[in-house]
Amino acid sequence: MLIFFQVDFDLFKKEFSVLGRTGIGLAIVGGVINCMLYNVDGGHRNVIFDRFQGVELDVIEEGTHFMISWLHRPIIFDIRTRPRSVPSIIEIKGILKNFVAIDGDSTDRLDLQTINITLRILYQPRAELLPKIFTNLGLDYEEHVLPSIINEVLKSVVLSLNLMLFN
Repeated sequence: MLIFFQVDFDLFKKEFSVLGRTGIGLAIVGGVINCMLYNVDGGHRNVIFDRFQGVELDVIEEGTHFMISWLHRPIIFDIRTRPRSVPSIIEIKGILKNFVAIDGDSTDRLDLQTINITLRILYQPRAELLPKIFTNLGLDYEEHVLPSIINEVLKSVVLSLNLMLFN
């Protein structure tokens, strides 16, 4: 014996169309909210670039923050201490005092020494100066600042080494 159920398809159409509209609306609202939120991880700080005002002077700490996506752009900096190693080969001209040659003569002669030095530095930017750093130097600030500092340190090390060796 077969029993047939009569199904009202108009009721299903109404319920699914209301549910579908609600789901699409929630998806759109969720996508918009997702575009307005961003995270700043621990050990990082954020500077906001505003299309109308430029770089804002506030430094934003870690956490989840709100922004207007077409107006603001977050620029995230790593402020943890990071190492950088720079190898350098330096040639030193020095005077050998009382150099005894093969023929027995004792004279002063020039000597050319090659020294391999690797300088390892630990650096980190100051968080309160990040807007100024970004405005003046950009995101690759360490490429602009560190080479000149490293060269000066290496020059002073080589000079002190030169004085120790040849005096």
